[in-house]
Amino acid sequence: MANNGFLLRARDFERVSRRFLPRSLFGRSLLIVLIPLLVTQAVALVLFYGTYLNVVSRRLSDSVVSELVLTMDMIEHAPQSTEWILSRARERTQLKIMFHSHQHLTTTGSTSVLGPMDEDLTHAIQMAFQRPCRIDWNATEQSVRIEIALHDGVLEVIAPRKRLDVGPIWLFVVWALGSSLLLFLIASLFIRNQVRAIRRLAQAAESFGLGRDMGPIHPEGAQEVRKAAVAFNRMQARVNRFVAQRTAVLAGVSHDLRTPLTRLRLSLAMIPTDGTIACADLRPDIEDMVADIGEMERLIGSYLSFARGEGSEEPVSTDLAALMQEVAQATTRAGGEVLAVHAEDHIIATVRPDAFRRVLINLADNARRHGGRMTFSLQRHDGMIEITIDDDGPGIAPSRRKQVFQAFSNGGSPTSGSGLGLTIVRDIMHAHGGNIALRNSPLGGLRVLLTLPA
Repeated sequence: MANNGFLLRARDFERVSRRFLPRSLFGRSLLIVLIPLLVTQAVALVLFYGTYLNVVSRRLSDSVVSELVLTMDMIEHAPQSTEWILSRARERTQLKIMFHSHQHLTTTGSTSVLGPMDEDLTHAIQMAFQRPCRIDWNATEQSVRIEIALHDGVLEVIAPRKRLDVGPIWLFVVWALGSSLLLFLIASLFIRNQVRAIRRLAQAAESFGLGRDMGPIHPEGAQEVRKAAVAFNRMQARVNRFVAQRTAVLAGVSHDLRTPLTRLRLSLAMIPTDGTIACADLRPDIEDMVADIGEMERLIGSYLSFARGEGSEEPVSTDLAALMQEVAQATTRAGGEVLAVHAEDHIIATVRPDAFRRVLINLADNARRHGGRMTFSLQRHDGMIEITIDDDGPGIAPSRRKQVFQAFSNGGSPTSGSGLGLTIVRDIMHAHGGNIALRNSPLGGLRVLLTLPA
């Protein structure tokens, strides 16, 4: 029950505090800076006022009163040398001492002054003389008048103010508040720059979500904000590329399917509708239509594979050597000739197994169609995992190696398929934080180099 009551009070306090706390990041950041700054200055002021100022004031008061007591003791033991003693006291201690006989104090106490000096001086006089006194801190700007009631008169002392006053306390308060204000203004400038970078990132994200492409934003601010801006630029570029590729796929569906559909329509139109027809006469037309349907299935399969992308598959730790052996065996069964598989043992990477298998299968199919013979290699190099696939085909000219990654680019070969294989491979590699590069192969054809972070 006690814990529940404490939780309820904590929730009520949190609910009330939300009404007074600023809602913006800039306001809350300033509050985080201001509160510790004020607390620190308040603690410093209390420590100064409660320790240093009290100790110094008490010592100054004790020093002046002890000199005054010493002077009075000397006059009491040598009354014939009173004038000489008072003159020497004025020269040595800067205390102007006068005795008014047969006078009485009309008032006691002291005038108000900021600081502990008043109480310390009054306490020191009472402890030394055990008599009432009056202290006028406003006698002049440079001196303090002290009047002590004795049994046969009034002792008047004019003491320099600098011997009793440690300095105006407001000077320390102004210094503390001024330095706090200056530091607060400097902190405000720095915080404003950081918040401005976050605001720009939020505005860019909002504009991009509304379909207004503002282009990449300039990374600024703290390191974490810069990383967020760089990540946003990469995400923006990837989404733009994704949308452009999907748009190109939709535009290409009608283009690539129009030819087999036209052939099917023409074949159906050429079939006689009257009389008796021998099945053997229709066999060539049926075979052509089946071939057209197969071509359409292959094209649609490529489009669906491209459109699915990564899907909802979760990354898991995968043995890349075993996966490469599996793809090599599948390629051999499909008619390709795998000359060698060089794979280091115990190379484990966190990937999407089905998506990465699709990468290797697409590359192996390309090598099988263009050359027929190929080699696979898997190794670690400079903190990266490198996968190499070499073939003995015609290769790709360096001037066309960037173009083949575009959707529907088949490298200029009519037997290269829909032109989406390398595009799919590149997207999957980028999704895994890797990259793909095309090189010349020692076998005379094309080398495909895949890199993954280890």
